[in-house]
Amino acid sequence: MSIGLIFSGQGAQQVGMGRCLAAANPLAAERYAEADSILGWSLSKISWEGPEEELTKTAVCQPALFVHGMVVYQLLKEAGLLEKEAVAAGLSLGELTALTAAGALTFADGLRLVAERGRLMQAACEATEGTMASIIGGSEAQVRDLCEAHDIDMANLNCPGQIVISGEREKVAAAVEAAKSISEFKLVKPLNVAGAYHSRLMEPARAAFAAVLAECPIAAPRLTVLSNTTGKAVSTPAEIREALARQVVSSVRWEDCMRESIRLGATQFYECGMGGVLAGLARRIDRSVPVVSIATAENLESITKA
Repeated sequence: MSIGLIFSGQGAQQVGMGRCLAAANPLAAERYAEADSILGWSLSKISWEGPEEELTKTAVCQPALFVHGMVVYQLLKEAGLLEKEAVAAGLSLGELTALTAAGALTFADGLRLVAERGRLMQAACEATEGTMASIIGGSEAQVRDLCEAHDIDMANLNCPGQIVISGEREKVAAAVEAAKSISEFKLVKPLNVAGAYHSRLMEPARAAFAAVLAECPIAAPRLTVLSNTTGKAVSTPAEIREALARQVVSSVRWEDCMRESIRLGATQFYECGMGGVLAGLARRIDRSVPVVSIATAENLESITKA
């Protein structure tokens, strides 16, 4: 059995995340205490107690998801369940979690990068009037044509028939209205988000994040890590820096990441994160590959006893 590791992206956060893990395992408790110390504010308190509106802020939920994903990963490792790791990938900010799990970043450096990425993206959201919408049905080419016609971007190619568009609020609204007349699109739904992630409106965040990445120590990962921007592996520090910066304004090609993971030999996936979002997408991509979602102490106990 060859393991594929997948890490959650923004939107998967839930109040209470990680609390039961820290209560049940000293390693998890130590990790949360370390994170609080590195950040200089209580990530653990907001993760465990909320309020939800605080946890949902980009600058908070990104480091919260990173720490939770790393805690789950390290507990799986401690339990001896990851002896045959083959590939790692993460949705959006989860790519940084994947790189940290693969040893390209230390926990401290990975957390600092995620916190800065979240801060910069939140600032870009506040400086622009952007939003996103989900399109179910149709082809990538049809969605690309729609985006070009309305001067917006494709943000996420999540699974067959599910693509997210992103851009200026008025332009996305116009695209949503136009999409309703295209019969292949089964559902077009505006999303309740703070801004236009993975679009040109994030360019100030990309430029600033690239400068931060240039100063951060990055090593070659010890296992294959896939880039959201291409769905292919990144292996050198230079490639990793370029991919992480570009990802802020580029499409997240999650379907490609999953298909490449399977092509590289992953036969069992562990989703390290909340909500089972990635497991749901995986079922739409390839039902033959099992995905186990691990977010709680109960999840972890069930898999270690299996």
